Amino acid sequence: MNHPATLTFGEGDCTVTQTTLADQVVIEGIGVHRGQPARVVLHPADANSGITFLRTNLPNGRQRLIEARHNSVIDTQLCTVIGDKTGTTIATIEHLMSALAGLEIDNVLVEVDGPEMPILDGSSRLFVEQILQVGLKRQSAPRKVVRVLRPVRIEMGNSHAELSPYDGFRLDIEIAFKSPVIGRQTYSFDFTSDRYRREIAASRTFGFMKDVEALWKAGLALGASLENTVAVGEDRVVNPEGLRFPNEFVRHKLLDAIGDLSLAGHAIQGHYKAFCPGHKLNVMMLEALFADRANYAVTEAVRRPARARSELVLQPAAAFAPDIN
Repeated sequence: MNHPATLTFGEGDCTVTQTTLADQVVIEGIGVHRGQPARVVLHPADANSGITFLRTNLPNGRQRLIEARHNSVIDTQLCTVIGDKTGTTIATIEHLMSALAGLEIDNVLVEVDGPEMPILDGSSRLFVEQILQVGLKRQSAPRKVVRVLRPVRIEMGNSHAELSPYDGFRLDIEIAFKSPVIGRQTYSFDFTSDRYRREIAASRTFGFMKDVEALWKAGLALGASLENTVAVGEDRVVNPEGLRFPNEFVRHKLLDAIGDLSLAGHAIQGHYKAFCPGHKLNVMMLEALFADRANYAVTEAVRRPARARSELVLQPAAAFAPDIN
């Protein structure tokens, strides 16, 4: 089946066009927090429609459309939750959003029949694999990006982040946990779709064994298990298979950041540098960016002239992982 995961351009091409799915994708699983089953259908969508969620199976057969934008976010405590004024919500959207951003997909209608997206294996890898089975479809409309024009900095407790101008999309993420199992980790990532699939997509969400009982009492993490979460004990990773990467924890934080930042509505052209980021800090960064029109410009994406046959220039874009410790 022809499904170019990375779109390329010849010598004379300079315009980057939008993409959607070549066919629909069906994904089923359980939510990590409520433990309820969910069925997700990803539908191809028209150019310039963006990523939109359709929440079905509501009382009286109702359905609600919710745009995947930063101003739709209503909660970021343990995952990214979007909602509307009627009280309809969809939780844990960050891994799917990260997968769509990682594959440079612009337009999708996400139909979900429950209040939470399935956690699958705790990463975005299975979303990526299912999407690539049906392939991507190029559309005629030019792709747009949010180009950062001047540095924007935010702080939240011990966490801080800065988004600054950059020719492409780069993330520098650092985390620091008291747990000796995690400690201090850093990861620098110049985005390409190929690197995302190889280095980021398989990194799983994580949580601490000491927090499990409190989360259960609060009605959270009901679907969490060693099949979808890296469980961190006092001195070791509890999962029998261990880690997929030595620095899987910071890689997952980067995965989350790509998903959260994709709520800008377009790929970001800029450099995101963050210390101990979580969903709240990521969304706060978008709020600060869009608070002043002088911070950004929405422009058409172009390929770098020096890369005659290469990947698309830009594209960016979280869950159970705690924000900071």
